[in-house]
Amino acid sequence: MEENLKRLNKFIGETGYCSRREADKLIEEGRVTINGTVPEMGTKVSPNDEVRIDGKLIVEKNEKLIYLAFNKPVGIECTTNLEVQNNIVDYINYPKRIFPIGRLDKASEGLIFMTNDGDIVNKILRARNNHEKEYTVTVNKPITERFIQRMGNGVPILDTVTKKCKVEQISKYTFKIILTQGLNRQIRRMSEYLGYEVTALKRIRIINISLDVPIGRYRDLTDAEIKELNQLIEPSSKTEEASLPKVESPNKTSSRRTPFISKNDPRFKKRNQ
Repeated sequence: MEENLKRLNKFIGETGYCSRREADKLIEEGRVTINGTVPEMGTKVSPNDEVRIDGKLIVEKNEKLIYLAFNKPVGIECTTNLEVQNNIVDYINYPKRIFPIGRLDKASEGLIFMTNDGDIVNKILRARNNHEKEYTVTVNKPITERFIQRMGNGVPILDTVTKKCKVEQISKYTFKIILTQGLNRQIRRMSEYLGYEVTALKRIRIINISLDVPIGRYRDLTDAEIKELNQLIEPSSKTEEASLPKVESPNKTSSRRTPFISKNDPRFKKRNQ
């Protein structure tokens, strides 16, 4: 019997209602019931249980999974909350329920995946899976070689130091960067720390999928792309410990991590001026 049980967030994600992370929020808010009872986090359900969200019955889907590559315009919010103006769901107006994988700032544009597959969301968003995301970035003043080097070697933001990454200058004001992290507004914060302001940011690749549709348009991923994508994310950790976001204690050191910046460090003071 135990083998037929699934964690509630996984069950909800597999219905295509939302991602596992969003399901956790719904559970925390008490909006989910199992057989009429509000469950605790981590509860498991069987195929015979009745799961409802806001009173609406949800069931596991048997329909074809949807995977879209969408070129998000500036000004569109990556949220499934339909009460938010210019939300991505209303903008796309897809005939079936879909949701974004991850986020792209309102002020940014470019590639974002839309899907009804809650399981693939969890794999792609893992912090330690080293999935590449590539961006072109325009800043407000001429780029220097020192700027490129410092961006690539790691910048102290959000009480940590960013991972080393590939950075290449394209023109006087534009550079390309490939990240394997997903810190909040990471590129903008990194640039700001080094005295630059981002004036335009476009994501042009996620893992094996490159941006190839006009702004505001989307396309279905091909079977070959989906197959390759699943192969690339298959080694991904499925443990709860690998989930984003995770902040380590400043008192806990690791030989693989750059030390935290002390509040007495001049760089810390400069950042907070």
